[in-house]
Amino acid sequence: MTGTMDRFDLTGRVIVVTGGAGLLGSEYAGAIVEAGGTVIVADVNGERAEQTAQQALLQGKGKALGMALDVSSKASVTALVKDVLDRFGRIDGLVNNAAIDPKFEKTDEGKHLNAFEDYPVELWTQSLSVNITGMFLCAQAVIPSMVAQGRGAIVNISSTYGLAGPDQRLYEKDDPNAPKSFKPVVYSVTKSAVLGLTKYLAAYYGEKGIRVNTLTPGGVFNNHADEFVRRYSYRTPLGRMAQKHEYNGALLFLLSEASAYMTGANLVVDGGWTAW
Repeated sequence: MTGTMDRFDLTGRVIVVTGGAGLLGSEYAGAIVEAGGTVIVADVNGERAEQTAQQALLQGKGKALGMALDVSSKASVTALVKDVLDRFGRIDGLVNNAAIDPKFEKTDEGKHLNAFEDYPVELWTQSLSVNITGMFLCAQAVIPSMVAQGRGAIVNISSTYGLAGPDQRLYEKDDPNAPKSFKPVVYSVTKSAVLGLTKYLAAYYGEKGIRVNTLTPGGVFNNHADEFVRRYSYRTPLGRMAQKHEYNGALLFLLSEASAYMTGANLVVDGGWTAW
């Protein structure tokens, strides 16, 4: 009989992590290696992907390979999946993590671009192409190999802003003369769409042995300004932002046999942000 902790083991599993060189993607890559898996660190920045893979190798007994990937390009996605299958003969997991998280860019006049009434359609289209079309393309590319082997696990990364509207007060500045900034509409819309994609794929492929779940993280501390950390922490029942390693356990759970009877679900790890 397999023990409970053994069910988290990823030895022999090949898992692709998109956006793998980013803040959380690099953490996910290290956790997969620590659990014995082979991780493909896929990122639009190929050089950073290779560097992240080398760092991930230090975390445990698994393997890591960095590869360049533009998730918004079907040709790029198809080429990467073919390369992985040629090298390893299988793909057991996909972490759809790549996303554009819009920053607060300013125009030449010092105004922010993220107000709803002025939000540029070009930025809307760009985020849609990465945040949701990219997930669609990656899932579409890896699923045939999963169907052939009769098993697979896909984890789509959402956000608390896919569950609740952004509290725009978080982005106010203590300086009353500072230009107003907003979390833009496209981030919430695309992260909400992740939940629908997860449920669709889970229902469509359940009989094929493919499990599809969403992981919804809350805010992660990344050298934010003190005023933002203070406001965010006050808004969160646990009273703080997450540290970047604090989602690794949830990810391993969703990728591994520890969650064998779980599909179409949304695992929320947000310090209680959506509890009130």
